[in-house]
Amino acid sequence: MKKIVVLGGGFAGLEATIRLKEKGYDVTLVSDRDYLFVYPVSIWIPVRKGTFKEAQLDLKELQLKHNFNLIVDSVQKIDSENNKIIFKDKELQYDTLFIAMGMQKVQTKGLENTLSICGKPEDTLRIREELDKLINIGQGRIAIGFGGNPKDTTASTVRGGPAFELMFNISHALKEKGIRDKFEINFFAPMQEPGKKMGPNAYSQLNSFYSRYKINKYIGKKIIEFEKNAVVFEDNTRLESDLIIFISGGSGHSVMQDSKFPLNQAGFIKINENCQVEGHENIYAIGDIAEITGTEWIAKQGHMAEMMADVAVF
Repeated sequence: MKKIVVLGGGFAGLEATIRLKEKGYDVTLVSDRDYLFVYPVSIWIPVRKGTFKEAQLDLKELQLKHNFNLIVDSVQKIDSENNKIIFKDKELQYDTLFIAMGMQKVQTKGLENTLSICGKPEDTLRIREELDKLINIGQGRIAIGFGGNPKDTTASTVRGGPAFELMFNISHALKEKGIRDKFEINFFAPMQEPGKKMGPNAYSQLNSFYSRYKINKYIGKKIIEFEKNAVVFEDNTRLESDLIIFISGGSGHSVMQDSKFPLNQAGFIKINENCQVEGHENIYAIGDIAEITGTEWIAKQGHMAEMMADVAVF
């Protein structure tokens, strides 16, 4: 029986794995953690309206239900010439490969001084911890923003959705505690029209939300650096903050840089209309790791990842 390997335990990888098993294939799912993290609901974790566990789907439980093989490990390299995946201590052969390893962050100086609601799952707990500290103090300055990748706009401004959602959640949570007036909440983004990819109706309402939630905005200025307690812009102005939450724009996965795959200028894998990697008949790239093209509004999102998985499997 043909041996199929799926790399990545997110929306795209899990959807592909389940669909392939339905077709009767021998499928191995490889993930660097033993759960799927449901990022869309993670915005409730920092304000204690949801738990970290509630944002997880246990891959081992899904393995038992759908009868696929599961390897929890980190991929070091893909040797497409010899059809094998290389880990730190072992190798894995495949006949057909589905790559769904997601994307990585555009690097900005001092990025380690920020936390992200779209980063490592554990960051949601760190945001909660830092927010709790400020709540215990009874006052603070919070800066929430997002960036982009001019080399690939599909990995850029749509990421603003979670930033807006978390920002309004935090404002409301502070209001419920009766201390909203003791906090300064600032939104920042380097583009002139942040949030525009959410659609014209949603975008047109943003200014009224800024006013309603008493949020200051700093937009249209390139971010030069993140210091421990400040965002530094290109005109040398500074946004002082006790907590900086930032969603970076996306770039291609570092493992792909050493592969033989065709990449666009942002590092995403080039695919055809069937999500097949250009020049590789037995390899597919789905989800955030792949280059997607089309209309201006198209962007890397969970439902898009699932649809790409369905197309590739079909």
